[in-house]
Amino acid sequence: MVHTMTFVSALFRTARRARHFPRIAAPVAQEGPLPALAPGLSDGRDVLLDAPDARLAPALVAAALGEYEAAAHLLAATRELAEWENRDRYTVRLAAFAVSRPEWLARWLADAPRDPDALLVKAELAIVRAWGSPARAERLREVAPLIHSAAEGEPADPVPWRIALDHARGTHAPHTVFEELWGEAIHRSSHHYGCHVAALQYLSAQWYGSHRECFDFAERAAEDSLPGSLIRALPARAAFAYLVGGGGHSIPYERIDAAADLGIEVSAAYEPGDPWPAEVRNLLAYVLVVRRRWPETLEEFRRIGPYATSFPWLHLAADPLGQFLELREFVRSQVAGSTSWGRERQKPGRARSGGHYA
Repeated sequence: MVHTMTFVSALFRTARRARHFPRIAAPVAQEGPLPALAPGLSDGRDVLLDAPDARLAPALVAAALGEYEAAAHLLAATRELAEWENRDRYTVRLAAFAVSRPEWLARWLADAPRDPDALLVKAELAIVRAWGSPARAERLREVAPLIHSAAEGEPADPVPWRIALDHARGTHAPHTVFEELWGEAIHRSSHHYGCHVAALQYLSAQWYGSHRECFDFAERAAEDSLPGSLIRALPARAAFAYLVGGGGHSIPYERIDAAADLGIEVSAAYEPGDPWPAEVRNLLAYVLVVRRRWPETLEEFRRIGPYATSFPWLHLAADPLGQFLELREFVRSQVAGSTSWGRERQKPGRARSGGHYA
C-alpha cells in the first residue's frame, strides 16, 4: 500500500497543475470549461476558514476590542442551558483567540477570578500553550490545578473533563487514569462529542492504543449514539487516524468504507452550509478523497459550502484553505471527466488492487 500521505500529496500536486491548466482532465478535442456538476458549489470566493457561527462571531469581535462581556454572556448561556456541545466549541475557539490576544481574558479574570466560564477558558488556553511548548510534559503538569478549578466551578459541566482527557494524553497518563477521567466525563454527558473525540485520540495508534482499538471504540460509540449525533461519524475520524498513520493492512478497507458511509449518512441529516457539522464534513471529504470516491466527495464539498476548517487540511499543508480549494477543484475535474466524456468510473467504496492502493 502506498502511504496515504504520499497519495494525497500526489493529488495536491495534480490539483495545482489542474489549477494552472484547467483542461488537464479533458480529451484534447474537448473545448470550454468544465461543467458545474454540483449545484450550490461556489467558485471559492465566499469560502472562509474556521468561520465562527452567528453566536460566537460577536464575542470574538468584542474580544478583539479587548472586551470580555460578550464572551462571558455567551458561555454563561451555554452553562445555564446545559448546551455542553456549544460550550465546548466556543471555549476552544475563544481560547485559540486568546493565544495571540489575551488581554480580554486577563481583564475578565481580574474582574471575576472565580467565574466558572473564565476559569474554563483559562484552563483550555493553558492546555493549548502547553501543547505548543518544547517542554510540553512539564508545562502540562502545571495545568492540572487549573483544570481542577474549572471542574469545581460547574460540577455538571463535562467540558473540563474533556480538557482533562487531553491533559492525560499529553502527560502519558496510564489507561487506569484515562478510564477514571472517561467515567467522570460520560457521567456528566454520556453523548458528549468532544469527550468522545478526546478519548478516541488517546486510544489511537499515534498515542496509547492501536488502530483496531480506536475503530472498536468509535464503532461502539456510533452504535450507542443518539440519532443525528456527530458521534455517529466517529468511525470516520478513526478512519482518518488510520489513513494518516500509515496503518498498513491492520484494518480492512471495507471497514473504512463503512465508516465513510456512516459519515455520509450523518452529514446528509444536516442542511448544506450548516456550520455545526462543518469539521465532520471536512474530515469526511478527506477520507472519501483517499478512497477515490469522487462523486460522493464532490457532494460533501457541496454540503460544506463556505465552511472550510483547518482540521484536517492543516495536517497536509501550511495553507489549509488553499489546499481545500485546490483539492475541491481537482475532485470536480475528476467527476467532470468521468461523467461528461464517458470515462470508466470506479464504483464508490471499492479500491484498486484487492482493496489496497497499488
